[in-house]
Amino acid sequence: VCCEWLRCCGGGEPRPRTVWLGHPEKRDQRYPRNVINNQKYNFFTFLPGVLFNQFKYFFNLYFLLLACSQFVPEMRLGALYTYWVPLGFVLAVTVIREAVEEIRCYVRDKEVNSQVYSRLTARGTVKVKSSNIQVGDLIIVEKNQRVPADMIFLRTSEKNGSCFLRTDQLDGETDWKLRLPVACTQRLPTAADLLQIRSYVYAEEPNIDIHNFVGTFTREDSDPPISESLSIENTLWAGTVVASGTVVGVVLYTGRELRSVMNTSNPRSKIGLFDLEVNCLTKILFGALVVVSLVMVALQHFAGRWYLQIIRFLLLFSNIIPISLRVNLDMGKIVYSWVIRRDSKVPGTVVRSSTIPEQLGRISYLLTDKTGTLTQNEMVFKRLHLGTVAYGLDSMDEVQSHIFSIYTQQSQDPPAQKGPTLTTKVRRTMSSRVHEAVKAIALCHNVTPVYESNGVTDQAEAEKQYEDSCRVYQASSPDEVALVQWTESVGLTLVGRDQSSMQLRTPGDQILNFTILQIFPFTYESKRMGIIVRDESTGEITFYMKGADVVMAGIVQYNDWLEEECGNMAREGLRVLVVAKKSLAEEQYQDFEARYVQAKLSVHDRSLKVATVIESLEMEMELLCLTGVEDQLQADVRPTLETLRNAGIKVWMLTGDKLETATCTAKNAHLVTRNQDIHVFRLVTNRGEAHLELNAFRRKHDCALVISGDSLEVCLKYYEYEFMELACQCPAVVCCRCAPTQKAQIVRLLQERTGKLTCAVGDGGNDVSMIQESDCGVGVEGKVISWFFFPQRHSFKMVTHKELCAVFSSVFYFASVPLYQGFLIIGYSTIYTMFPVFSLVLDKDVKSEVAMLYPELYKDLLKGRPLSYKTFLIWVLISIYQGSTIMYGALLLFESEFVHIVAISFTSLILTELLMVALTIQTWHWLMTVAELLSLACYIASLVFLHEFIDVYFIATLSFLWKVSVITLVSCLPLYVLKYLRRRFSPPSYSKLTS
Repeated sequence: VCCEWLRCCGGGEPRPRTVWLGHPEKRDQRYPRNVINNQKYNFFTFLPGVLFNQFKYFFNLYFLLLACSQFVPEMRLGALYTYWVPLGFVLAVTVIREAVEEIRCYVRDKEVNSQVYSRLTARGTVKVKSSNIQVGDLIIVEKNQRVPADMIFLRTSEKNGSCFLRTDQLDGETDWKLRLPVACTQRLPTAADLLQIRSYVYAEEPNIDIHNFVGTFTREDSDPPISESLSIENTLWAGTVVASGTVVGVVLYTGRELRSVMNTSNPRSKIGLFDLEVNCLTKILFGALVVVSLVMVALQHFAGRWYLQIIRFLLLFSNIIPISLRVNLDMGKIVYSWVIRRDSKVPGTVVRSSTIPEQLGRISYLLTDKTGTLTQNEMVFKRLHLGTVAYGLDSMDEVQSHIFSIYTQQSQDPPAQKGPTLTTKVRRTMSSRVHEAVKAIALCHNVTPVYESNGVTDQAEAEKQYEDSCRVYQASSPDEVALVQWTESVGLTLVGRDQSSMQLRTPGDQILNFTILQIFPFTYESKRMGIIVRDESTGEITFYMKGADVVMAGIVQYNDWLEEECGNMAREGLRVLVVAKKSLAEEQYQDFEARYVQAKLSVHDRSLKVATVIESLEMEMELLCLTGVEDQLQADVRPTLETLRNAGIKVWMLTGDKLETATCTAKNAHLVTRNQDIHVFRLVTNRGEAHLELNAFRRKHDCALVISGDSLEVCLKYYEYEFMELACQCPAVVCCRCAPTQKAQIVRLLQERTGKLTCAVGDGGNDVSMIQESDCGVGVEGKVISWFFFPQRHSFKMVTHKELCAVFSSVFYFASVPLYQGFLIIGYSTIYTMFPVFSLVLDKDVKSEVAMLYPELYKDLLKGRPLSYKTFLIWVLISIYQGSTIMYGALLLFESEFVHIVAISFTSLILTELLMVALTIQTWHWLMTVAELLSLACYIASLVFLHEFIDVYFIATLSFLWKVSVITLVSCLPLYVLKYLRRRFSPPSYSKLTS
């Protein structure tokens, strides 16, 4: 029954589907609603969820049980509001904060779900909200509109029969992606004709792979029926933005079955290390509370109902665990979040979670992506290598002269004969070799020139004039744009392209026309892309291919320089591509095309069948050249990494790039210092090889590690503990050829094995899993993060001290009776002392400029000394001393006026607390002074209303004033003396910089 109910509501296992165009009622199963929901709670689960997350920790559960105990008459020590008001205030702050974050998330989701689109129906075009879109709907998406659901691209208004998508919100890549409509539907006269034909799409089950898709389009009412294969090029994934023209698509997946939704994990509530430490110390305080209560009862020889006395003492000493600490922590985090948002040095920062901002001050491991984070994702062409000769930036004019001479000579020669020439059988000149290489680079790509005039694409005008001033190149990879821009700089310019043709302009302004017969796009599995073109002037068919050296080495004809030169260029930090070609006879191509079309129509094992057909062409290809492009580093990445390393933060780079490129980038960015050795982990495939390589690595000391994703997988399978132990000792680690799932796995293992805090920095969709898995995730847009936050350290110590001091000063002759009742204890925890303690969030050991200049200061935070057990014990002893001084000093000096003991000790307690805050402050802020004076003024003003507890006329006497002053001085003066001596003979490291 449950399974049927889930299936009815769009649940159950995802399955392949058949979707009829424009007929949602023909759906073969129920699908989820097209609603985006990034909230942690809904209306019904919000309050229970927030309360559960609060009370699952001992710190908050303790106060709940404490407040509930006051409903039992035998345990009641005072008015109910003295317990419930502080607890209610704490919960209110938490609920309001969570509610604000949920409302912000709800507003963002509602904005997306409420976007209006046009839907094609039998009655014409109707408006529909994104949340009401169903599988099978025909949706029109305008230029600059977000795609509302995963769709198959059917039609476009662009004359070239294609469109571009901006996918930066899906995969983090800033370059536009080319998408192609289904050929059958693009040929229809109008978009309305989509409803007149009988056609459907068969699609694979929903999955997380945003780079691949398998499906078929079938039109049944034609004779014979038309079937077309569908791939990633025919898709419009939700979350992308249409960058050109107007498109029409049929909806395949909605709601939680969207690719973008399946690639993000459910949001979870993260708790900071500071909260966990406070929770642990709270348990210790509770243990001390139980011990003290037992001692008190033992001193009374367990007389009468001693078990009830134990409970009353537990309640009496309950303020040892300060509820006001919870308020200070929550308010402090809000202030931290606000400061981060307002940081002028990092403009545009958005704090998505206000519960963990202090985590940035305790990071031990920083894991970062490379492209777009350490580098700018802007490629520059640096090297053309032909085997016997190489051209760099300083010799590109020679390439230009070769190209010019070739086309000048061709214009003077008679037209070339049709068909393949015999030039490959004779030794060609250097000019012809350069020309073949440049021509291959200018043709083998997926780049489209876009012409814009005043921001409006004008393709018709572009076809006439091909104006250079308004031409922009768009491609799915910045490498390809860099290559095409380079061919333009040397004289061979890409001026036009559509689905079936390409136009190049020579140095003599002659237009070369090529027909595109087939394109084989780049994939992460194949690591190469190819194109088959026909030269319209000669009829020659040529297969061009470019790709990574690891795959191209087995495709091109034998040579003795490819491997060596690829390694040399990679060590220079260049991204290397191998370019090759193969001439095809007409019969040879026709045979290939028939087999290729048949393989593309397969539903089962399509990728394997298509790859097999393509591989039949990829043999004995002619090696033309190597190209090297370089990804520019972020402007401030070197000083940032230097600062992080000096601060004791270890940086790991996780990238999908090849080993040599990743290694060189690590060196250039100073992730690995010049005098550090680098151990390149040899490629291992089994347990034995991994064992030998780990032993070799173990013998190295202070050595950076570079490892590939394949070797990493083998090591983690057989020697997870040993590998992580060795890796964590390295000053830096570079993981290349790393998949998104591996990035998240590395973060998780670091957390488990080291117990340290991790921070993940990334800029794309493939980094989301890593960012969500880390303790503190940072999504970067535009530039790398260049700062870390130094949290204030004193609030916990001061709040604990203040409450312990109050408890030990209120022990009234070992009787289980509270000395400070009603509003006194509430006022002490809030308006009398809260503002000065809370103002400590503004305290700084050193100025931010000094902290960035001396990042070694950060190491003190990593050691956790501000909240260590030793520090905690010292403050407990201080509290006992001051509480005892106040209590017994009051008894000693006012023995004849015992009825005024409350006024005496409470006033001394307030003054002591204000002086202790002043003693703790390192750097004064004007708000701190205001907080001190405001608290004192509030206490003095409230004395008028506290006549029930304090005699106003008594405290106005001179005797009262000087004796309170004596008690306060005895309580505080020794601590001031100790602080002076400590700073004099054993100053902390930061004080040496500010003296």
